[in-house]
Amino acid sequence: MTDCRIHPSILSADFANLEAELRRIHTADAVHVDVMDNHFVPNLTLGLPIVQRLQQVSDLPLDVHLMIEDVDRWGPGFAEAGAQSVTFHAEASNAPVKLARDLRSSGARAAMALRPATPIEPYLDMLPELDMVLIMTVEPGFGGQSFLDITLPKIRRTRAAIEGTGLPIALQVDGGISRDTILRAAEAGADVFVAGSAVYGADEPAAAIDTLRNVVTGTHTPVV
Repeated sequence: MTDCRIHPSILSADFANLEAELRRIHTADAVHVDVMDNHFVPNLTLGLPIVQRLQQVSDLPLDVHLMIEDVDRWGPGFAEAGAQSVTFHAEASNAPVKLARDLRSSGARAAMALRPATPIEPYLDMLPELDMVLIMTVEPGFGGQSFLDITLPKIRRTRAAIEGTGLPIALQVDGGISRDTILRAAEAGADVFVAGSAVYGADEPAAAIDTLRNVVTGTHTPVV
């Protein structure tokens, strides 16, 4: 495993200084933006106006993760706002194929997320409609949780299914990603990694990103 993209989550950043916080992660491949509505998950974060403003003040691509109800209605607006990638939850969408196509037609990469206990198998036929699959490695809603190793078999099955399509579909993991866990997720088949506290909890977030990337690419020995 050598392909490795790090998407720091601003859920762990200082919300009062988001523009400055984005400058601290200049080594990132994109910034992961968690949108929560206090309905689909028990937390409330930020909405479309803030995402639009982030798009204006940052050169980093926006990887927007929608943890909201009625995502079929609201999802395309985030693509229209300029997000590079928009992720919706399979559990929240009534028409996931249509939503994926709407996101793509609005100029974004379409991604679908699954909670830890949601199996990938019912969604295998729609993989060609997606640019990325997100396997949650914690229950969505809050940062700082511990990585759930029970998700590793699902990551492996998803990677095998993606390889079977022959398409360049990314496999993202989100939750509990750190120097101690990232290699396990990578070896299972993930190639895009969302990290919150492991990045923003460090004195030098940009260096922390490089460390995580190096653990996967083999140029750094992970701390055990």
